[in-house]
Amino acid sequence: MKKTFGLASAFILAAGLTAGCSSTGTSSEQKENKDTLDVYTTIYPLEDFTKKIGGEYVNVKSVYPPNVEAHTYEPSSKTMAEISDSDAFIYSGVGVEGFADKAVSTLKNSDVKIVKAGEGIDLLSREEEGEHDEHAHEEEHGEHGEHDEHAHEEEHEHGEAEGHDHHHDHGDHDPHVWLDPVLAEKMAENIKDQLVKLEPEHEKTFTKNYESLKKDLEQLNKDFKQTVDKADKKEILVSHAAYGYWEKRYGIKQMSVLGLSPTEEPSQKQLENIVKTAKEHDIKYVIFESNVSSKISEIIKKEIGAESLTMKNLESVSKEDIENGKDYTTIMKENLAVLKKALSNK
Repeated sequence: MKKTFGLASAFILAAGLTAGCSSTGTSSEQKENKDTLDVYTTIYPLEDFTKKIGGEYVNVKSVYPPNVEAHTYEPSSKTMAEISDSDAFIYSGVGVEGFADKAVSTLKNSDVKIVKAGEGIDLLSREEEGEHDEHAHEEEHGEHGEHDEHAHEEEHEHGEAEGHDHHHDHGDHDPHVWLDPVLAEKMAENIKDQLVKLEPEHEKTFTKNYESLKKDLEQLNKDFKQTVDKADKKEILVSHAAYGYWEKRYGIKQMSVLGLSPTEEPSQKQLENIVKTAKEHDIKYVIFESNVSSKISEIIKKEIGAESLTMKNLESVSKEDIENGKDYTTIMKENLAVLKKALSNK
């Protein structure tokens, strides 16, 4: 529901538009009379949280089609026009949406409210992830420190030469904050606060809905912690490095074939190190993602004799999940079941 115009202004605007283009005028008039906010979102958790918090007062639509890979997707000009005519555009603001910066710059010329759901969240830097991995590697393979240093140099040279530097797609930070239930709670709170600003008369409803969602996320966090604490091992081998926040929150150790973006492919030396480390830790599973395919990961799976598991990074969801009524919480519980199996020695 647009708050830009008063009733009198709306009639004047409608009359002026009718003189030049009757169909546009009718559309504008109908929009002003709507009882709900029209909101566009990007990654799936934002769509799910906005629907749950907004309830009947918010009409939510995602920019992303089902099962899309968020890092590389570009919305059409038609979709961008629809966003500019909406009440709010909610995006993560943490670097996962490749089109976001350009889109936000364009949308500043419209009346749409631009919301960064990740506002106020401390992002995990690549340096932090690197220090964690390096420390773990030194503890386990101290005698190979010199070899690892040379491997790192070769990796850096490969990145510059081949355009696969693992620092180029998302800047210096890991954008996958929504996979951490605690940080997801902060994103939900930011959404709630912005909906209240847009529709203050429904603050009580928005707050009540948010509190219900918050309880679900708090329970999810407890379930993840308990599962990892009781696990046989802490190491997982994943196709895509989307789980750095699980490392920080729960103490798992992520070995990844691809970088923070699925376009970040490893060097030959990295592949050799991944296979070696996976065998040392007796890794029995390679975790793939439903919206990301990787031939390199398949090669490693065969090399170490592992089985495949599938996890959902929740950048988007499948048509099947939508039809089955699944939401962020149920899909994350499915991810937790996959994680539990991957951390088992069985």
